[in-house]
Amino acid sequence: MIDPHVHLRDWNQVEKESVKHGLRIARMAGIDRVFDMPNTNPPLTERSVILERLALGSAAAKPLKMGYNVYAGLTSDPEQVREMVRVHSELFPLVVGLKMFLSHSTGNMGITDPDLQRLVIRVLTEEGYKGVLAVHAEKEELNNSALENPDDFSSHSLARPSESEIESVKDIINLVKEENFKGHLHICHISTEEAVREVLRAKEEGLSISMGASPHHALLNSSDAKDRNRGLKMNPPLRSEEDRAFIYEALKNGIIDNVESDHAPHTAEDKNKGASGIPCFSGMLLLYHRLKEDGVGEERLRDLFGKNVIKIYGLRDEAVRLPEESEALFEKISKSYPIRPFEWS
Repeated sequence: MIDPHVHLRDWNQVEKESVKHGLRIARMAGIDRVFDMPNTNPPLTERSVILERLALGSAAAKPLKMGYNVYAGLTSDPEQVREMVRVHSELFPLVVGLKMFLSHSTGNMGITDPDLQRLVIRVLTEEGYKGVLAVHAEKEELNNSALENPDDFSSHSLARPSESEIESVKDIINLVKEENFKGHLHICHISTEEAVREVLRAKEEGLSISMGASPHHALLNSSDAKDRNRGLKMNPPLRSEEDRAFIYEALKNGIIDNVESDHAPHTAEDKNKGASGIPCFSGMLLLYHRLKEDGVGEERLRDLFGKNVIKIYGLRDEAVRLPEESEALFEKISKSYPIRPFEWS
């Protein structure tokens, strides 16, 4: 399997997880390649830091016979955006794409001003960037932290409502159209029915666009987050049962392009303080098991768990292995983290 969306921590967050540990657990889950996200500490927004991260990840991945790629993170500084385009050109596929946060999440890399979002897309277009632009789509002005109840993680779904994702997806699609962006737009961890429909409409209009979904948005809903011991708080948050069921069916039917874990571990102490993000390699195994048990064939499973990622990112073709003995692996992997968000059933 290929997991194109992981947060492996390390460096100034090594207490949460090291790259070495995260890759070892991913390999145990049957994952052969990961794409590491740029909201590390320090963030992957400078060439020197990206090279340091690649050295760290590659050294940890090599003995495991895994592939390790990273995204370069974008800021609102035009010169930084130009530099990241050059870094991608020089280091692809090790630098597999560019990542833009349209709202703040862990790491506070959000480019929330619509004018600055447009500026970034315009610079990418001017620089002739034709690679993947992956986005975290939530609209900051529609989020309301006052609705957050620290004792009830399900309230996170009120503080960052469905409309936040839907409107952000609409905005970024309109921006890339209006600025004549020549690259490929990928919507990360899509979580709502209407956002999926917006992407489908854009596809029908000929836009180069794709979307991925996480195991938690396919298997869990906001009511599950009421059990605080499961630590089910993440960005975007869990949605209604109707949205969850739609995301699952859209994966099952091949409407959503790929599965991505959004693996983002924290210490138990940080989760108790309300940190967003969950360990999710076990979720990859559980979702794979559910889809297989639900009659999804091997060819579609290979597409969802790797083949479509290879196509979207323009990677050299490689075999996509599917996990065996997923239940036993699930139990073993779940014990590697202080929080167990998923339950095998």
